[in-house]
Amino acid sequence: MSYAGKPPTYYPPGDPPIVFFDGVCGLCNRSVDFLMRHDRTGQLHFSTLQGTTAGRMLPVFYTEDLDSVVLYQEGELYHRSDAILRAMKYLGGGCRIFAMCMLLIPSPLRDLGYRLIARYRYPWFGMRDVCRIPTEEERRRFLP
Repeated sequence: MSYAGKPPTYYPPGDPPIVFFDGVCGLCNRSVDFLMRHDRTGQLHFSTLQGTTAGRMLPVFYTEDLDSVVLYQEGELYHRSDAILRAMKYLGGGCRIFAMCMLLIPSPLRDLGYRLIARYRYPWFGMRDVCRIPTEEERRRFLP
């Protein structure tokens, strides 16, 4: 399910998909590590919800309430489980098949589990003092 409407700023078709995540969340950072490691073609790009790219591209409620991963893909925004599963489709193989099967489950059901994990992500997975700083090799895929 996509956010109703286009992002606040126009981006022409063909822009890379961007995963926006909570930069201080331990689980979110591990998820980004997983996506980067398995996205062998390097299609996915990343930015923190606290960053300037998110501030420019996303509606304010996404950058103020950090409990959702957001995927920008071909001019549309997806959040929660839709964002994660659509990002996993870029990984190919078993991850792609898993994502496609999970997308068959109605998003309200999937998002129940997503919201539970999002609520307890800091106590369960930790919290960083500052947003992630990409390594030299990651830098080309991270947006400010």
